[in-house]
Amino acid sequence: MTDDSLLFAEDEPTPATVNVEESPIRPWNILIIDDEEEVHKVSKLVLGKIRFDKRPLNFLHAYSATEAKAILSSRNDIALALVDVVMETDHAGLDLVTWIRRELRNTQTRLVLRTGQPGQAPEHQVIEDYDINDYKDKTELTDIKMKTLMYAALRSYRDIITIERSRRGLERVITATSTIYQNFSMESFASAVLEQISNLLYIEHDSIYASAVRAMAASHGKNADSYEVIATTGNIAEMMAKSSNHAIPDDIVKGFDQVLSAQKSMYINNCFFGYFITKQGNEHLLYVCPGNNLSELELHLLEIYSNNVAIALENRNLHQEIESTQRELIYRLGEAVEKRSRETGGHVKRVALISELLAQKYGMDDIVSNHIKLASPLHDIGKIAIPDDILNKPGKFEPSEWETMKTHAHIGYEMLSNSKKPLLNMAAIIAREHHENWDGSGYPNGLSGDQINIAGRITALADVFDALGSKRCYKEPWPIDEIQKEIRALSGIKFDPKLVDILLDNINEFSVFREDYPD
Repeated sequence: MTDDSLLFAEDEPTPATVNVEESPIRPWNILIIDDEEEVHKVSKLVLGKIRFDKRPLNFLHAYSATEAKAILSSRNDIALALVDVVMETDHAGLDLVTWIRRELRNTQTRLVLRTGQPGQAPEHQVIEDYDINDYKDKTELTDIKMKTLMYAALRSYRDIITIERSRRGLERVITATSTIYQNFSMESFASAVLEQISNLLYIEHDSIYASAVRAMAASHGKNADSYEVIATTGNIAEMMAKSSNHAIPDDIVKGFDQVLSAQKSMYINNCFFGYFITKQGNEHLLYVCPGNNLSELELHLLEIYSNNVAIALENRNLHQEIESTQRELIYRLGEAVEKRSRETGGHVKRVALISELLAQKYGMDDIVSNHIKLASPLHDIGKIAIPDDILNKPGKFEPSEWETMKTHAHIGYEMLSNSKKPLLNMAAIIAREHHENWDGSGYPNGLSGDQINIAGRITALADVFDALGSKRCYKEPWPIDEIQKEIRALSGIKFDPKLVDILLDNINEFSVFREDYPD
């Protein structure tokens, strides 16, 4: 090794090192790897006063490559490692560099090789063969050059960490956004938005998701008449729950007023107030207060996330509008058929809701249950082709009339089966199979048991259960106890026994639909 006097050539006196442990600001960690104690002392003396981005330096010490590996393996926050080439072996430093980059897969820590024997490891060869950031001859390193090296290395490390944090932050934004896209009720959507903010920021926080309620005559840009709270988290949720009127605290209301007037998100008193508006003009507000200062990156991620929330909210509203329109069209089409046969439109709505509840209690997932609900109102669509004198005959059908009446199942299937849409395909199956019986005595194909699609079995039971309690041109509504007896008697004959048990075991839940949607 070189003589101690050649470690650094003095340019100017260097002040004593500041005690980093007394500093409340997180320091930059610098690892000195050298088998000479004096190198550690002088390096710390020369560099100890440095501040970069208002943060001091914290020195870690390793006196061999083995010690350095132990330190580097245990932490991932080392900004710079100053590595001596010759330690346990003539190439210990070079081997350590290879281990850091290839085995530890640490590409962020800046690596500077220092040697007192440059001839042993020629600079051009080392720079070319090893993934390092600089290579210095100790005899050339004055304190000024050492400081210059330090600033350059820390700037590089800071920028790499910033880019990496931004990348990870954006990944979290994508993950968080994909989660909220899956929630389509307003309450679950809002709760998911707040929940994902914790994943985004890695912090506990108080938050509110609210919508602004304006009077019809209010001009654009004025304060809202009120704010409707949709979801809350943290201490603010408990505070509002304990208040007599569950009111939003005044300071938060003032923040909402500010962003509503400005129509943009703001950072007010260390809290983030987000603003986003749908194409329909509905204004939504987000309050996030972590209890400490948010970094520029965290604010940037929140801004990006808020923009994505606005897009997700717009898509949610569009999805609901399409679904609502689709449901309305199906109901109206089903009602048109029911009215032609002098039955009420309330029947199709009740059959839809009874079918959905049966599907859910049978164990089907929400998507399939919802499809059954939307498709079941079209179960009798084929009746549109049945002549009025048969369709509305009050008495018993003649054999030929009955054969004509039965064709409505196949006709309904033919009307709906050519579609590529899953919903209409299910409606086609329901139209064809809702008159098939569990024992095989039904029509049009004499299917039995599990041969009958579960959607057809569900709709068949829902249809008969509601029809028995409804007034028809040929009968008065039955009382509930008589309906139960009839359904039980038809279990295993006309209906799936499992579905019958579900219906009768929960009769009060199914009967409530008649009260909510009367004829």
